[in-house]
Amino acid sequence: MSLPNYDELAAGYEMPSLTKEPIEQVQLVRYAGASGDFNPIHTVPEKAKAAGLDGTIAHGMLVMGMLGQAISSWAGIKNIKAYNVTFKAMTKPGDVLTAKGTFKKKYEKEGEKLADFKVWIEDQNGEVKVDGKTTIKF
Repeated sequence: MSLPNYDELAAGYEMPSLTKEPIEQVQLVRYAGASGDFNPIHTVPEKAKAAGLDGTIAHGMLVMGMLGQAISSWAGIKNIKAYNVTFKAMTKPGDVLTAKGTFKKKYEKEGEKLADFKVWIEDQNGEVKVDGKTTIKF
């Protein structure tokens, strides 16, 4: 993918979306190993239920990483000047996540052409899991 022409960026522009395969329990176990986050609410259904959940939940940073993947695949990692998120809802095994983004504003700063985008990742029901902002250099 490639960035649009900076001069043509306008209200209504959407970055390409990215839909991931359904979250699987084994994915959560693998992510726990990769990240070192072995909190059992992510990997052991019985422990998650004992903690008051319906079952295991995905690591927030895993979901944030999926959104980051969508942004970097589109804009290129070197063009990401900022990336901030807020966690909004829990992600569970079986959820299908789609990363999205919309153009907000463009401006120049210190000789660079920049644009801010609202970004988020939502599940198959439209529930926002992670909401954020990214600044892209053009």
